[in-house]
Amino acid sequence: MSAEVLVEYSSSSSEDESSLTGPSCFLGVLSGRSSKDDVNPEKTSPAEGVQVRSSEVLPPPREVPRLPVPESVLHMFQDNPEDQINEDVNKHGGRVRSFPHERGNWATHVYTPYEPVEEFPELVDMLVSNAYKYGVVLTKMEEFHISLSRTVVLRHHWISLFVQSLRDKLLPTHRFFCVTNQLKVYTNEERNRTFLGLEVSSGYAELQDLVWEVDRVLQEFDLETFYENPSFHLSLGWCVGDATEKLNAKCLQELQEAVDGFEDSAILLRLHVEEVRCKAGNKIFSIPLR
Repeated sequence: MSAEVLVEYSSSSSEDESSLTGPSCFLGVLSGRSSKDDVNPEKTSPAEGVQVRSSEVLPPPREVPRLPVPESVLHMFQDNPEDQINEDVNKHGGRVRSFPHERGNWATHVYTPYEPVEEFPELVDMLVSNAYKYGVVLTKMEEFHISLSRTVVLRHHWISLFVQSLRDKLLPTHRFFCVTNQLKVYTNEERNRTFLGLEVSSGYAELQDLVWEVDRVLQEFDLETFYENPSFHLSLGWCVGDATEKLNAKCLQELQEAVDGFEDSAILLRLHVEEVRCKAGNKIFSIPLR
C-alpha cells in the first residue's frame, strides 16, 4: 500500500503558489498562522530552506495522560501455582532427580525399546520374588528398553531439531538382533538407585554403532555423550539406594540359574532392534531402522 502524502508541492513556478503549498505552509497550519506571516525572507538561508521567525515559537506538545494498566495484564505473567513442579519424592517411589527441574528444560533419553512377549513378565516376577529372599524389594520396570544415551537436559525449542538430526544420522542403519541373558547389578551415578538387569551378550557391536551416531547428535547440541565402554543391558527392576551388597554373588548366582532354567528363555531374551526412540519430557519420537 502506498504511503499517504502529507505535504503536496505545486508544479507551478509562481512564488505565491509555492508559498502556499511548501513546508512554510505546513508550519503555518501547525501554529495557527498563515505561511506568509511566518516566513522571514531575511533569515532564510539556502542551506536550511524556509525557517520560522525567531520571534515565533511553536507551543509544546500537550501531554496525554496514560491509561491505567488492567489488573489482568499486570498478573498475566506471574507463575501459576498449579504449574509448579512437585518435587515430593514420596510420590515418585523415593526417586530423586539427577538435576533440578527448570521451566523450559526437558529431560531427554535415547533408547531402543523391547516389547516383551507374553511369558516375559512371568520371568521378571520370579526374579523379583527371589531377590526378596535376600532383603531386596525390587519394583518392576514399567517398560523395558536398552539405553543408548544418558538422560540429558534439552531446551524445548531444540527438540524438533534434535530428533530430526537423529533421523538423519540413523537413516542408513539396518535392523538387527541382540541377546540379553547375563544378569548383572547396576547403580546410577549418584548411587541412590540400584537396578537388576540382563546384560547384552550378543549384538554389542551393532548397539555400539547406534551409540556412536547418537553421540554425534549430542555433540552437535553440546550435550554429554554416552559412557566410553557401556554395558548395554535390559533393566528388569529397581530399588532406592545402593543394594549391591545385598544382591551379592550368591544371590546373583541363584537368579542366573532361574533365568537359565526358565522355559523358552532363549526366545524370550532375543531382542529385535527395529527402532530407536527419543523421549523428551512426556513426548516420545520413534525412528524406525531400515
